[in-house]
Parts: sequence; structure tokens; C-alpha cells
Amino acid sequence: MSGRALLMWDDAVTGYDFGPSHPMDPVRLALTMGLVRAFELDRAVDVVSAKPAGDSTLRLVHREDYVAAVRAASADPAVADQAYGLGTPDDPAFAGMHEVSALIAGLSVGAAEAVWRGEARRAVNFSGGLHHAMPGGAAGFCIYNDASLAIARLLELGAERVAYVDVDVHHGDGVQSAFWDDPRVLTVSLHEHPRTLFPGTGWPEETGGKGAAEGGAVNLALPPGTGDAGWLRAFHAVVPELLADFRPQVLVTQHGADTHFEDPLAHLAVSLDAQRAVQLACRGLADEYADGGRWVALGGGGYAVVDVVPRSWTHLVGIAAGADVAPATDVPSAWRDEVYARTRMPAPRRMTDGRWPVTWRSWEDGYDPEDRLDQAVLATRRAAFPLRGLLP
Repeated sequence: MSGRALLMWDDAVTGYDFGPSHPMDPVRLALTMGLVRAFELDRAVDVVSAKPAGDSTLRLVHREDYVAAVRAASADPAVADQAYGLGTPDDPAFAGMHEVSALIAGLSVGAAEAVWRGEARRAVNFSGGLHHAMPGGAAGFCIYNDASLAIARLLELGAERVAYVDVDVHHGDGVQSAFWDDPRVLTVSLHEHPRTLFPGTGWPEETGGKGAAEGGAVNLALPPGTGDAGWLRAFHAVVPELLADFRPQVLVTQHGADTHFEDPLAHLAVSLDAQRAVQLACRGLADEYADGGRWVALGGGGYAVVDVVPRSWTHLVGIAAGADVAPATDVPSAWRDEVYARTRMPAPRRMTDGRWPVTWRSWEDGYDPEDRLDQAVLATRRAAFPLRGLLP
């Protein structure tokens, strides 16, 4: 197995562009790659592209009629069929939509293939993590569900246990739905409570299908306003124990940066430093439990496109490469100049929000029944853990 991580990248992913007024500005991808290069992390990883996902791959998750509808809207956005979620405010149709969406999916599938085959222990596709797309429709800024496709490809190649951990602020509903009835896949999502945020799913009681698949979905719905200490407490109260029990052959993680306190579309209060702490934790959990460290890390949401997303995902690339960027590191001036040239916005000056090292209280130290965060953790443990033979 190669010791170098893969960074899946193709400049064409910046064509995933819903238009100038849409919050998912592709500049976030370009700026992230620019910051990766500014830190010379592209020398610490193998930067590779992959073929766009073809129809046979897309059909591992998506219906044939939906793929046809995306192709049609891609060729002529005026014919986008809203019955498939296309041409809506969330998912406007644009020329070339199929091609770039299939490319992003192909990068995630390529990452999964390389990790499974031992060509790399770790692989990152920060343009991926489009976790809301459903088998028959677009949703939540997502056309094709690259995360689900990567997992489906792992199963096709012979994987018997794949764990998916999603720390985006929004529930990983599309991935959960894709594998609801499949006991080979464990999906774990930490997200803002569905009462207050799209997509309105991800309740603790959503625990997977019947029979062997029961307990295959785990959802932790966090109270709005949850900050670093609560977010990290929740993560460590649920994820490590599940992975230690499941022992996945591959760990797939989704690292939406929209948990951040500056994100305009959600209501958590997490810092860049806490996001980095979870990235480090995921690397460690993969090393400990995922067949020698097989780890596929994806991007996701994140709409503070200058201040947050590039720094968060550059940390992710460095952590996957084993070339961690220290939080106190100054942001290279050349990148700050690039930010201003592209956006006319000032760039952040350091790779931290000033909260490192972040601390939290371990669940093993006891819980407070009056605390909303602890109530949320306990609801998840009570709903899902006994179904997996674990104590709540």
C-alpha cells in the first residue's frame, strides 16, 4: 500500500456553478486548491484526476430516468424538469451540469478504488461530499451523490463493511437513504437539529432498515448554537465506539465546513480549530479501526467561501498527507493576494481562529440531564446503540 495520500483534483470541477447569486460559489474550490499549493501540500500528495462517472457507475445509486433528466437539462437548461429537483432555486440547471457533476462523482469513486486496491492509504476529494442527492432527484445543491457512489463502488469491489461519518451541518440524508437497508454500510451523521435546518431529517429515531440493517443509521441532532466543546464532546461520545465495534474496511468521511460560526446558512458555532480536531480524529480512527488506515475524505457544504472553506479543507489535505499545517501558521501572502484578486475580499491571516488547542469534556466523565447537548447525545445512544449490541 502506497504511503502517499491522493488528492483528487481537476480544474474542471470549478464548473460546478449554479450562478452568481447562489451561495455555493465554486471560487471556494479554486481558493482551496490555491491554498494547498501555497503551502506546497501538492508536493506531499499525489495530485490525480479521474474519469467522469459513466452511466453504469451512476446507476449504482441513481435511477436511469434521473440521469437522463440531468443530461437533458445539461444540454438545454430551459428544459430542466423540476419533478427531478432540477431548475429549482436550490439546484438551478446550467450548461454542462451533467459533465461536471459526473466528474466530481468520478473523483470520489476514483479515490475509493485507489484506497481499496492499496494504491494509497488515504485519498481526499474536497470537491465531493454532495450528500443530499437522491436516487431519483437533485436536492440541497447536489446533483449526483458522489459519497454514495464511492461507497457503492467499494461494495461492488467486495467490501463487506464500510463506515460513513458525516460532520456537515446538514443531515447526510442521501447517503443514509441509499444504504438504509444494507447492513454492510454504517452511516453516522452529526448535524444541526432537523427542526431548525434543511433537510428536516436525521432524528435519533432514524436507525436503519429492518433485520440485519437495523441500527445501520446513527443520527445525532445537535442544538442550534452548539460550539466547539459541545460538538467535539458529541463526536467523541458516539463515533469512536461505533467504529471500534463495526471495524470498517474503509472509513469514508464528509467534512462540510458549514458548521462554522461564520457560515451564513446554518446555526452552529464551531471554529476552524474544532473542525481540524475532528479531521485529526478521523485520521486516527481510520488508522486504528479501518484495515490499516483506509480513509476516503470528502468535502461538502461550506458557504463562508473565503474565510473558512479554503483553510478548513487545506487542513484536511495536510492531515491526510501526514503533513499537518500547524494552526498558528501564517497564511502565505501570495494566496492572500489571490483571494483579493478573485473576490475583492480580505483573506484570513492565520490557519486558526485562535481557539487551538480545543478542549471538551469526555462522555465517560458523566452527563448532565439538564444540558441540551447531553440530552441530544443520550437520545442518539439510546436509540441506536442497543440495536448494535452496545450499551447506551
